[in-house]
Amino acid sequence: MMLTANSLRNTTIAVDDDAFYYEVVTRFWHPTITKIRRLDLESNQMITVAEVEREPKREPRVRFGVDKDENAQWILARDWLKFTPQKHSGGTFTANTGIQYRWKTHKRQFQLIRANSENKEPLVIKHKHKRHFFVFRMSRHAWLEIKPEAVEALEQIIGLYQ
Repeated sequence: MMLTANSLRNTTIAVDDDAFYYEVVTRFWHPTITKIRRLDLESNQMITVAEVEREPKREPRVRFGVDKDENAQWILARDWLKFTPQKHSGGTFTANTGIQYRWKTHKRQFQLIRANSENKEPLVIKHKHKRHFFVFRMSRHAWLEIKPEAVEALEQIIGLYQ
């Protein structure tokens, strides 16, 4: 999946044929709420699937399933993504399917693995953008390498990058 911008709060995430097409937007009239919207191919409309709220002097909150329930419950980000105290980055979360995933860094790259996996093979790897001569226009956009086993938790994976 290709990310079209370096800012993860305002970007489009898509594959070539738009089978998976997400828009991550923070509007200027709601600067504390980032909405994650998915393209519904049947109705050809953008549907809000998740929201991340960051208000000053308050803990960040998230909510999923906004497309199915307008009154979906807000949960604190720390209750949803549980950080490991001895690790500086990463944490674990449980997808809607009940599978537990863990974020980790390896060689300065974010990776997602199944928490109970024996082989620790990454299901998602975030590749950084590259620039011409390190300062000019981008020569390659940032992108997510996602294995088919992680597709069921795609909306929560995208919500983690916020």
